[in-house]
Amino acid sequence: MKKNFLNKVTGAALVGALAVSGLTACGSANTAEVADEAVTTDGDSIESASSSGFRTLDEIKESGTINIGVFSDKSPFGYVDENGEYAGYDVYLAERLGEDLGVEINYVSTEAANRIEYLQTGKVDIILANFTVTEERAEEVDFALPYMNVALGVVSPSDAVVESLDEIGADDQIIVISGTTAETYLTKNYPDISLQKYDAYAEAKTAFENGNGVAWANDNTEVIAFSLENEGFTVGIPSLGDQDTIAPAVTKGNKTLLNWLNDELVSLGSENFFHAGYEATLLDTYGADYEDELVVEPSK
Repeated sequence: MKKNFLNKVTGAALVGALAVSGLTACGSANTAEVADEAVTTDGDSIESASSSGFRTLDEIKESGTINIGVFSDKSPFGYVDENGEYAGYDVYLAERLGEDLGVEINYVSTEAANRIEYLQTGKVDIILANFTVTEERAEEVDFALPYMNVALGVVSPSDAVVESLDEIGADDQIIVISGTTAETYLTKNYPDISLQKYDAYAEAKTAFENGNGVAWANDNTEVIAFSLENEGFTVGIPSLGDQDTIAPAVTKGNKTLLNWLNDELVSLGSENFFHAGYEATLLDTYGADYEDELVVEPSK
C-alpha cells in the first residue's frame, strides 16, 4: 500500500537521494533571459503574438518555435543543470510537447510572480512552471488538464520546528515567494502573520538558509525537497490548506492551443507518460512510495 504523502510529518521520512537524476533538455540558460522581444535558441527573433495577445496553434507551427515558460531555479521541477541545460519534471513534459508538435522550444525563464503576465503579454505560449490551479488564476489564464497533485507545506530549522501556524509570534516572519499560492493562502487566512516576500526561489532559499524568517511556506513538494537537500531543516507542516493540482496554462481565449494541449495530455496519460517523467526526474528526491500520490495521468 502506498503511503499517504500529505500525512507525512517530516521531510526526513521521505526516501530518496538528494539530487535529481541528470536530465538534459534543449535550450541553454543563456536563452532564458526575456527582454521586450523573445528570441529562439538560435538567437533569432520569434514571431510576435497576434493582436489577440497570443499565437494560435497554426501560427506556432508556422513559426517553427514554441515559447514555453519554465523555472530556472526550482529543482527538481525546472532548473538549469551543470551543463547549462534546462532540466526537471516540467522540462521533461515540455520536451515531449515540442517533439509532438514538431517545433523547436524556446525556454523562457519564469518567476512565480510573472507567470500570468508572460502569458498575457505574449512572451510565452505555454506556462509549465509548477503552476497551481486556482479559481482566481483561472479568471486570467486558461488551464489545461492537471498532471500533478500538490498542497502547501512549511519548513523550518530543525532546532525550532514550526508544527502549527499558531506558534508564529507577533515579531516572527514567514518567507514566501510572491505570486504563489502560499502567499495568497497566508494573506487570506492568517492576515496577522508577517510575510517576508521574494520574487525568485533562489532568493528565498538563500535568505532562509541565512537565518531570515522562522519558516518558509511553499508547495509541500518544494519544501520537502529543500529539507532533504539541506541538513538542519524539517518540514513541520507537510499539508496546509486544501490539496490542489498543477497544470499547464495558456493565454485566456487561446482555444486552438488549449484544445491541442488537452488532447496531447490525454494521449500522454494513456501511455503513463507522467509516471515515467516522475521516475526520470523526481524519483531520487521523493522516492517510489509517493509516486502515485503525486502523479496525475490526465484523462477525459
